[in-house]
Amino acid sequence: MNTIRRLIYGEILRAVGFVIVAFLLLFFFFDFVDELQALNRLAPQGYTLPMALLYVALLVPAHMYELLPIAVLIGTIYVMARLAESSEFTILRTSGLGPGRALGTLLTLGVGFVALTFICGDYLAPEANRAGQILKGRFSGELTVGQTGAWLKDRQDDRSYSVNVAALSPSGSMSNVRIFEFDAQGRLLSTTKAAQARVGDDDAWTLQNVQRREFELATQNASNASKSQANQGLSGDKRPQVSNSALPELRWPTSLSIDMVAAALLSPDRMQTVDLFQYIRHLDDNGQSAQRYEIQFWRKVFYPLSCLVMMVLALPFAYLHFRSGNITGYVFMGVLAGISFFLLNNVFGFIGNLRNWEPWMAAAAPGLLYSLISLGAFRWLVVRQ
Repeated sequence: MNTIRRLIYGEILRAVGFVIVAFLLLFFFFDFVDELQALNRLAPQGYTLPMALLYVALLVPAHMYELLPIAVLIGTIYVMARLAESSEFTILRTSGLGPGRALGTLLTLGVGFVALTFICGDYLAPEANRAGQILKGRFSGELTVGQTGAWLKDRQDDRSYSVNVAALSPSGSMSNVRIFEFDAQGRLLSTTKAAQARVGDDDAWTLQNVQRREFELATQNASNASKSQANQGLSGDKRPQVSNSALPELRWPTSLSIDMVAAALLSPDRMQTVDLFQYIRHLDDNGQSAQRYEIQFWRKVFYPLSCLVMMVLALPFAYLHFRSGNITGYVFMGVLAGISFFLLNNVFGFIGNLRNWEPWMAAAAPGLLYSLISLGAFRWLVVRQ
């Protein structure tokens, strides 16, 4: 049995390795062509060709994370179909490789691909993406999410704060920061605008070039003034009083860390699973909607397991009868099935966000559906033969 495992594992590893290298080279070329525009734009700031190549190389782990399951599918389908075409799989079956052992053998190898996918998506890709953002930010300026920036929320005792950060520089400095302070009844108490902000060692923000506006709901509490107003027919309604101030520097204590700001500015699929979970807890604690991040969290949990789904999807091809020359058509059909899985996975994520589905259900449904279909096809082929 060990000889059979070595044969199958060796063939699959070589096929998957060839497919993933071919995909990565293709995406490296596409990314480099796209980066030529940035190279021309940032050349006056010192952005050179070797730096552009380094930035494109730092995108490789993220592409590997995205492409590894489909590379596993293509490589495994090719090996299984080729073994079936040459009747080698029939010989392996007569040597004791029953359906249960065949499935267990592929799933054991699939666990290794699951671990590799998890490492790429949770460690290599986020670190490489962070290094690429720092490298690019040295020349392009800052990390931002468009004209509106990123919005965060913080709660301190009976006060709540809505914070807007326009951009984050590679050095950790935030620019164009706006802070809106509300009381327990939701009334606006103050607005603070700062050109720059930095998180200090005590986790408080140090705001620079601050323009602060405070709103006070003052009442005419003097009895004589109240009587005078009553005589004049004026009401004793609360009237807002506004005070403006300009400060060179202001310390603002908050629980918002620089990692939370970076998480709000970055796409959730570029974050580590632990960081994404902590950010979801922060959103829940502050009463913000975390549906999008919860779906992405569960997708990151279930996505490495899609390698097992791909293994199960490829196994039925070993039980098909191939004529000479028609193996390509079956491999192409398997590739289309794999592409449909990833399309359905993305569609379920968007629909789950719009329809407020359970996040784990939206993330796990495509994998469960295709696993059941694959196991059904596998069982039908085994029983039929």
